[in-house]
Amino acid sequence: MRALILSWEYPPLIEGGLARHVRKLAENLAAQGVDVHVLARGREQDPAEDEAGGVVIHRVREPERPRDLGEFVAWIEHMNSDMLAAGVEVGDRYDFDVVHGHDWLVASAGHHLANRFRAPFAVTIHATEYGRHQGWVDKHPQSYIHGVERWMANRAERVITCSAYMREHVADIYGLEESRVAVIPNGIDPSELVPVDDLDTLRGRFAQEHEKLVLLVGRLVYEKGFQLALEALPGLIERVGDVRFIVAGSGTAEHELREQATQLGLDDHGTFLGWIGDDVLHSLYRIADLTVVPSIYEPFGLVALEAMASGCPCLVADTGGLREVVPNEDVGLRFRSRDPASLSTMAERLLTDTELRDRLVAEASEHVLSFDWADVARQVGDVYRELVRPPSLRSG
Repeated sequence: MRALILSWEYPPLIEGGLARHVRKLAENLAAQGVDVHVLARGREQDPAEDEAGGVVIHRVREPERPRDLGEFVAWIEHMNSDMLAAGVEVGDRYDFDVVHGHDWLVASAGHHLANRFRAPFAVTIHATEYGRHQGWVDKHPQSYIHGVERWMANRAERVITCSAYMREHVADIYGLEESRVAVIPNGIDPSELVPVDDLDTLRGRFAQEHEKLVLLVGRLVYEKGFQLALEALPGLIERVGDVRFIVAGSGTAEHELREQATQLGLDDHGTFLGWIGDDVLHSLYRIADLTVVPSIYEPFGLVALEAMASGCPCLVADTGGLREVVPNEDVGLRFRSRDPASLSTMAERLLTDTELRDRLVAEASEHVLSFDWADVARQVGDVYRELVRPPSLRSG
């Protein structure tokens, strides 16, 4: 079987978590005997075509993406035109059994290539514009992106989501039968969570030995809920005492969050690091006493999984895919979504109960093993094989 996977990012070009997801999926599919080709955006310095990890990568060189969302939409349309042209050329050299697109960013190119190749079209929806904006998708460009997502979901032979929560969400907002949506969780490779060498020195930059260190990491946008965590911190600091925090990441809400921290009197209690590389991120999990994931909208919850794999206790909002990543109080704790008081209370439990922390860390180290990339790839391969069967033999 030969599959063409489309993504707007692929290493070494990394915008967020999607590049890593597609790479691990592609490489594990290849290891399981699927002939995998990836069609992705590239930079000027990247080779137009190469092979890595058993995957053939075809790169479409594009200018740097604009930061303005309105301009970004026009840029994405142009990128899809370029990817379509490149995909046609690749299709002249190879026969593809299935085309698999990731998110709305490559929807147009993926759909047109699938039609041209007379191949089934599968899409993975990692998040929705509707969810990111709490249903407010009536104005451009949110309305445009929402429309593309609906169009894509209804034209795909199979939709893949990362959680049962997302299957229900996607089926509801796009009017799909749930039987057309496969739930395949994201994977994690604990061996790749490599920290820097001197963790003691790193921790000393942010907290003294007797202080507790709370970590918040991710894109600094409204739906990630960092404003709720900041609101919870003053009461937590007052009750527990020596508590410090780190906010690691960048995004459109960064300035607003920094101002909020100042207004709450938190400037002397923590640090905003901005964007950081993977080596520093993986190290922060190792030096923190608690990772908090306060999302309002969260399709999956990879930060929680990475924290647990790194031996850091985890506190997550009781919402979305986080309920499946932290399914019970054996592996982590949950607080009432959107409730800073609940967040503060549960964080206090974790920071003051050593026995609880040790138990959670031990159980979580086993729990994360169920999110194995080889198993994820097997499930995606099963979707591919199901799609290439004659319609009369399909189960869906």
